Amino acid sequence: MKLLIVDDEPGLRQSLRLLLADEGHDVADAADGAVALARAGAEPFDVILCDVRMATMDGLEFLRRYRAAGGGALVIMMSAYGTEDTAIACMKEGAYDYIAKPFRADEVVLALRKAEEREKLRSEVESLRSALGAGAVSRHIVAESESMLAALDVVARVAPHRTTVLLTGPSGTGKEVLARELHRLSPRAGQAFVAVNCAAIPEMLLESELFGHVRGAFTGAVSDHRGLFEQASGGTLLLDEIGDLPTGLQAKLLRVLEDGEIRRVGDGATRRVDVRVVAATARDLAADVREGRFREDLFYRINVVAISLPPLADRTEDLPVLVRMLLERHARQLGCPLPAVAPDAMRALLSHSWPGNVRELSNVLERAMVLARGGSIALADLPDSVRPQPPRQLRLPQEDLTLRRHTGAAEAAAITEALRRSGGNRRAAAALLGVSLRSLFYKLKTLDLRPDL
Repeated sequence: MKLLIVDDEPGLRQSLRLLLADEGHDVADAADGAVALARAGAEPFDVILCDVRMATMDGLEFLRRYRAAGGGALVIMMSAYGTEDTAIACMKEGAYDYIAKPFRADEVVLALRKAEEREKLRSEVESLRSALGAGAVSRHIVAESESMLAALDVVARVAPHRTTVLLTGPSGTGKEVLARELHRLSPRAGQAFVAVNCAAIPEMLLESELFGHVRGAFTGAVSDHRGLFEQASGGTLLLDEIGDLPTGLQAKLLRVLEDGEIRRVGDGATRRVDVRVVAATARDLAADVREGRFREDLFYRINVVAISLPPLADRTEDLPVLVRMLLERHARQLGCPLPAVAPDAMRALLSHSWPGNVRELSNVLERAMVLARGGSIALADLPDSVRPQPPRQLRLPQEDLTLRRHTGAAEAAAITEALRRSGGNRRAAAALLGVSLRSLFYKLKTLDLRPDL
């Protein structure tokens, strides 16, 4: 990659230049933000490593001007005076990552490797955008994290084909959004996109809803009815929550997928349909197959291409951009001006575990917009579930005043609180505590804390 190091310390520039050149990168440097702006405007860079505090132009000002001028390189900010507020400010201005000084050489190398992988994925998505022209992947879908970029890459590659796709991921992660994107990028985009939630329709009605019925097929069938497969013929049918499809209908669905024919309830004749099926589920279908709740042959038939959507807690890089996009959407719908987000409110949004994923985030932001005053969302406008709670006061035993005992109790309380805030996600809890995942596991063991906290 082509790198630019921006720092007013000559020794640090020299050290980074040697380190990164040894890693095979093409490295340039600049002693201040003004020089860096001129250089970045004259030649393209893949990644810029920029110090936050510099004499003539600080790193945040450089970042603002660079982005305003259309600069597209990933910017990794560095600072020896960093706080959470500084890191959040950098991310809001468009920084890709933030490294606190002093840092180890392997930290910088790892950050650049992550950036390189992300840019590789982004480049592939952009290539597909160019190749697909007007059908390019929607820029309204937020994808800054490697996991979402990878998912969009698969979407763009599989969209032109009729291949059945299985979308998996927790509720609220945007599976229907991705299904619509598959349809929009496909040759079927001009035809119908039909979605049905298999868990929301009573079993006795679901067969008729999917395949249709003829007049007199059952009490109340006063006329012929076209099912969803017929309505979607030529287009795309999303079978959401397919894991909840009754066993009897699983066999009939398999037959449709294999033969391309449906039979209306009460009809002796079959009808051909041309439907691209996208299935979605929050369940572990492989486990359901093992336990006999889902047909193995149907699982393999729908699992031709699987795309997994990560929970929001695992794609925190997307959150600042996602917050802005959702606020813009709610502002249009509510007829309100677009609000700012106070730093402590943004900090709370970034540290919340989001068990309800994007759907929960959207609801929280809509609520906050309605309650906000003065054009800015404050911490008080967020619900109690999102606002950080004060740590529980430790009750220390009077008979034992040793520092080791008190330190252990404080660590246990902090770990318990971090696990609570992260919804039990240990990787997220380790990030909140500022320790490695391995260190967290060690503390859980030495402090004899329950692993299911």
